This record gives sequence, structure tokens and C-alpha cells, in this order.
Amino acid sequence: MSWYRGTLTGFDLETTGTDVEHDRVVTAALVRLEPGGAVAGERTWLLDPGIAIPEQAAAIHGISTDRARAHGSPAATAIAEIAEAVAEVLRAGAPLVVMNARYDLSLLDRECRRHGVEPLSERLGPGPWPIVDPLVLDKYADRYRKGKRTLQALCAHYGVALDAAHRAEADALAAARTARRVGETYAPVGSMPIADLYELQVAAAAEQSASLQSYLRRTSNPAAYIEPAWPVIPYAEARRAEEPSAPAAGSIPAQRIAGHPRVN
Repeated sequence: MSWYRGTLTGFDLETTGTDVEHDRVVTAALVRLEPGGAVAGERTWLLDPGIAIPEQAAAIHGISTDRARAHGSPAATAIAEIAEAVAEVLRAGAPLVVMNARYDLSLLDRECRRHGVEPLSERLGPGPWPIVDPLVLDKYADRYRKGKRTLQALCAHYGVALDAAHRAEADALAAARTARRVGETYAPVGSMPIADLYELQVAAAAEQSASLQSYLRRTSNPAAYIEPAWPVIPYAEARRAEEPSAPAAGSIPAQRIAGHPRVN
């Protein structure tokens, strides 16, 4: 059976900002979408990230510092729960859908390391993991389409409802529904075994990053750097970025170029 015809689990984070090395998780959600389109389960988390939530971020996802401190779980406890819940989905083999996985899964990785929690890479070992990234697949399947590739833009393009955008559970569900539509629309992608799809996304994400980096260097920032790794930016790369040989100031090695609430 084609991967998109089975159960899909959407995953999304809302955060304090766009830097995977320093920003924190504020809310998270896993939403299970059944083959017939019904939502069969949902888990959500509200965290006290341990730092102030910038007003710009709070204006987007609606979680203020005061609310997070009053009602959020301690970050270390919640990150451990989130990491294990995501690992359970991946171990089961059903696709985990993550819009711009490079951002969400890298930030989750750094949060795990920050709080002494075993990251996904150590829980699961090297890929292939059953991950579906609608952003990468849409760019791969329809690379010359003009316009934005944010979650809202993809939902509009594929006819997917997105209610309460920037709520983690709404974005997770919309990502899963969008992934299903991508699979339905592009037969070569939809019929691919999930392990092969993983390898395709690794290669496609690297190519897309190289293309964007080349464009930025030609047009606006000669020092621009777009991280090619997918679905998780290796932790060693973060350490290397602090060394003198790292990309120059003004580069963007770990930013979420598309799909983050600030650029939707």
C-alpha cells in the first residue's frame, strides 16, 4: 500500500524563535490521521521554556511568557515526553509528517541535549526513518511553481483546510493532510517505498539548499550558507559553527527558511 494511504502522524513545534541552536520549544503536538481522514488521536504539550518568550513569537502562536510559566510543564520533563512519543511513532514504521523537518527535528535534538534527554539519533540510530516532509517533497515534485512554500501556502495550493494556524495541533494536522495530497498528486512520490522516500528527501533537501544558497550569494549575501542536512542538522555541525572556519556572520546555517510561523 502506498505510504500516503495509511495512517499518518503529524508533528509540529511552536517555539521562541527561529534559531535551532538557541531557541526553545513552547508547544508541541502529535496528531494521528487515519486513512479515511479521521483524527484518531492527539497529544499536545505546553512548556515553560525557561526563558522569556519574545513578544513577536507570542503574537504569532499566542503563548506569552506569563502563560507558559503559569501553566507549562517543566521543559526537561516535557522534552523527554515529546522525544519518546516521536520515537515511538518512528519505531512503529508509520510515516511521521513534519513540515520543514530540518527545523523542528533539529530544534528538538538541541532541546534534548540541553536537558540531558536522549535525542532521537541515539534512540533510533541512523536512518532511514519514516519521515515525510511536505515542504521538501512539494519543492521536489513541482520545483518551478512560483510563490511561497509555507504551510499556509501549501494548504491553499492543495485544498487543505488550516484552522487556527500556528497552533501546534492545527499545523500538525494540516501538514499530515498536505502530505497525503502530495502523495495523491504525484504518483512517483506517492508510490515510493518509505525507505526510498527518505533517501530521496535527503538528496532533494541538499539540492534545494544548494540552490537557495547560490541564489542568495548571487543576489544579496555573498556569505550566505544554507544547511544541507536533513532531517536533523548534525550536532557536530553546530559546534563547528562556533569555530573560526565557520560561515561568516550574517550567514544562516540553522534558520528555518520556510515553514516557520514568522515567515508564513
